[in-house]
Amino acid sequence: MVARASWKGYIKFGEVTCPVGLYTAVASSERLAFHTINRKTGNRVHRVFVDSETGGRVERDAQVKGYEVEDGQYVVLEPDEIAAAVPESDKTLAIEAFVPCREIDDVYFDKPYYVAPDKMGKDAFVLLRDGMRKAKVAAIARTLLFRRLRAVLIRPHGDGLIATTLNFDYEVRSSEDAFDEVADVKIEGEMLDLASHIIETKAGTFDARDFDDHYEAALTKLVKAKLEGKKLPKRKAPAIAKPTDLMQALRESAGASDASKPSRKASSRPVAKSAAARATSRRKAS
Repeated sequence: MVARASWKGYIKFGEVTCPVGLYTAVASSERLAFHTINRKTGNRVHRVFVDSETGGRVERDAQVKGYEVEDGQYVVLEPDEIAAAVPESDKTLAIEAFVPCREIDDVYFDKPYYVAPDKMGKDAFVLLRDGMRKAKVAAIARTLLFRRLRAVLIRPHGDGLIATTLNFDYEVRSSEDAFDEVADVKIEGEMLDLASHIIETKAGTFDARDFDDHYEAALTKLVKAKLEGKKLPKRKAPAIAKPTDLMQALRESAGASDASKPSRKASSRPVAKSAAARATSRRKAS
């Protein structure tokens, strides 16, 4: 790999060990970056730390971490004390268990890393990859990554593996409060038939290349326009949506879907056709 490994160590499963490197799978370095500028001088602004009481500037060597126990009262932690509290790392991704691939909720997923073998560990690496792929399992491992003890999910990915750090249980909020008001809502009959029909006509596949970062593109266009002295684009006034009810919106959407979907052979999707027929007959009956 051309990229530089952000972590090097070992994967251990049973008594088998193979050297690997972790490579960042997601990066934001390609995004447009801005600096804060003094509007009056045009100079870049730098961040300065000041004392909250005296207002005086605090240099880096005078700064220290502190945990607030009361209002304005802190337990001060020196850098060497914090360093001593961090567990020692043996640079090993020790696999603790193999679990079904879909057993872990995606809400626990944090950050992905590509895992590639060192030149000396390819056989053991491929053995682990193919063994997990055949058994349709993922591996749960634990290691010290970037000064934190992390749980890691390891899965086959293409010719290699992908390791995803996992959020701790206390970091993931319960969904009960978020979904409390929708738990007792029931939808059935024509509404559900229409919704199913719309979903069927919009069926497709996911390809990340089909989705552009419109915000990033708009910022790039804005910067280019200012550099070239062109007139800046103006935001269009938002269209005012007409009030409608859910059933009306579903019927209109189903009609639009029928008009926009490509023609198919009569025998290709009999289930979808019967759903549309039921929806149409109910509309006529009403």
